[in-house]
Amino acid sequence: MTEFNRRDLLSLALSSSLVAALPARAHAAAAASGLSFGPPRPFSFDALKLEAEKRATSPWKDGRSPHGEILQQIDYDAFQRIRFRNDHALWADGAGGTPVQFFHLGRYFQEPVLIHVVENGEAREVLYRSDYFDLPADHPARSLPDNIGFSGFRLQAQSQETDWIAFLGASYFRSSGERDQYGLSARGLAIDTALPQPEEFPRFSRIWLERVEGERDRVLVYALLDSESITGAYRFDCVKTDGPVMDVSASLYPRKPIERLGVAPLTSMYWYSETNREQAVDWRPEIHDSDGLAIWMGNGERLWRPLNNPPETVTNAFTVDQPRGFGLLQRDREFTHYQDDGVFYDRRPSAWIEPTNDWGSGQIQLVEIPTDDEIHDNLVAYWVPDAAVEPGKPLRFDYRLHWKADEPFPAELGRVMATYTGTGGIPGQDRPENTTRFVIDFRGGEVGDLERGEAEPVVDLSRGAVSLADSHPVVGQPGLYRAFFDARIEGTKPVDMRMYIRGKNDRALSETWIYQYWPNQDARQRGS
Repeated sequence: MTEFNRRDLLSLALSSSLVAALPARAHAAAAASGLSFGPPRPFSFDALKLEAEKRATSPWKDGRSPHGEILQQIDYDAFQRIRFRNDHALWADGAGGTPVQFFHLGRYFQEPVLIHVVENGEAREVLYRSDYFDLPADHPARSLPDNIGFSGFRLQAQSQETDWIAFLGASYFRSSGERDQYGLSARGLAIDTALPQPEEFPRFSRIWLERVEGERDRVLVYALLDSESITGAYRFDCVKTDGPVMDVSASLYPRKPIERLGVAPLTSMYWYSETNREQAVDWRPEIHDSDGLAIWMGNGERLWRPLNNPPETVTNAFTVDQPRGFGLLQRDREFTHYQDDGVFYDRRPSAWIEPTNDWGSGQIQLVEIPTDDEIHDNLVAYWVPDAAVEPGKPLRFDYRLHWKADEPFPAELGRVMATYTGTGGIPGQDRPENTTRFVIDFRGGEVGDLERGEAEPVVDLSRGAVSLADSHPVVGQPGLYRAFFDARIEGTKPVDMRMYIRGKNDRALSETWIYQYWPNQDARQRGS
């Protein structure tokens, strides 16, 4: 994964002891598609959890394919020339269910995933054969033997013209959401992200697929996660609604102590938007898969953190007891704000994590990494439990992952729609030094009906001085409410900011806007 950029991965995804038996009806349907299967063996999620727990007591083994010399020849262009044949798709038999296609191994995906089909408590491994794929006559993949495994799979629409969920690379998976456009990704687990030691990327080494009788757009996905530090058993209950929903159950078994365990990680890209216009070197007005981190605190407070492209890697932590949810969202849905009719940033899905068991106390962490292009995922958000992660202490995290255009549980509060920054002071007067104007626009809840003077912004800074703070409805823009303030900030260290709209009786009428401002970044880019 380290040699591969996210644009390539995006293009590619678009374009054992627990292996079990396939019953006669399912096997006949699969055989009609030309797939080959291994011998039948029993399977259950409970057995998978036992297998993961057992593996945690043994040393980790590198899962790279022994055919690396050949796979190295299957570079980006060669991988693009591989096409899975629709007539070989799993469950493309007219009997209901979601057709499934498989991804080939290649230079950037050299760790094979063994994929199995489950029915009635039994399953079989799907054995790789080159004739599942259309391969050019001179393609290096033709020199590979059979039964080498796959790099992942994708769940297709009935037409097999589009897909709605794809698992590809390490423990990465993602959905095209309700607007049929891929964007951010999720991962099974993140380990030691943004720490001095190298980050560890656990992988799904085995996967089991099971369709649900009578439900065409529902698939159960089971996965065995493995890495140097941890093993895990996962179950994903995937349902294709207007925005796909995945009920996830993860049982984790540490092999060794882990300093930073990132649960339910989301990975995305933010280059620039209206907030940091000085970084816009491309002709398009905005480029990002997500524009903010939303958090629903255990006490009910709603937070909105606009994303940054910082001058250096930074981790922000938000302490939460019993989080109700968090997500990386794309709130800006105006095509004219992006002007991109190729990759359609206005259609990118949002992803929302809704805990469904007791997560206890911990932190939601946001890691932001500098980028100068749209090809890199430079954002990660995840949950870090307070409890120590040590061998012999199993962990379980259940959650529902929503792939929607917006968060699934919006509050009856004003929501942040845009954040602008610029020179502080009053036009026509001498502008004060080291002063920046912050302008935040809200929509929704009661703020859209406010008259001038009925509410005010409440602003707090970690350092610096606030002046000229005010708020009002925007003339000629029904429902749009604007708050602004000036901040005089000395020095170059980042400043943490917090603001919300307060109405009568000290009631909060908006979610809480929180932001990390880098004055040194602006100074450097403005040449001052």
